[in-house]
Amino acid sequence: MTDGLTFSWELSGSGWATCIIKDGSSERKDFVSYCTDALADVLHGVAGLYGSTPVHCLSFDLEPVEVRWVLRGRGPEVDLSIYCFPDISASFDAPDQEGTLVWGSTQPRGLLGHVVMEAAQSVLQIHGEDGYLVKWVQHPFPLAALQDLRRLHLQHDRCELHHAAAVS
Repeated sequence: MTDGLTFSWELSGSGWATCIIKDGSSERKDFVSYCTDALADVLHGVAGLYGSTPVHCLSFDLEPVEVRWVLRGRGPEVDLSIYCFPDISASFDAPDQEGTLVWGSTQPRGLLGHVVMEAAQSVLQIHGEDGYLVKWVQHPFPLAALQDLRRLHLQHDRCELHHAAAVS
């Protein structure tokens, strides 16, 4: 049980992934392109919340739409805001507020770390590193980023949720 926060990342075709994040009241679903190393960016962004930099931005290419996740760490909590821009080529340097806020939630950092780590672990279990590269095409599976997030999560969070065995 994750107190209503879930995150999933499923490879849905050659160079495409379905990304779903939802809390107890709302859901955001996107079809993300391989034009960015999106899963690695999610893992690095969430892992970064364990350090001294409180804000991390992740940009996903939906061809041509940009979806930008803004993670703002506030102590043990994370404010997650998702903004949508009509064209990634025109919005690259645009401030977040020029986009449309399409989803937002505040969650414990440990819970966000847990659900992201488990989703990435599931992708690795299903496809393996070789299968991931075949489907994602441009980028290898972000194994080091997953291992880093797992280490930080287990070291800093008092997480009582089940943790799947690490697959490498």
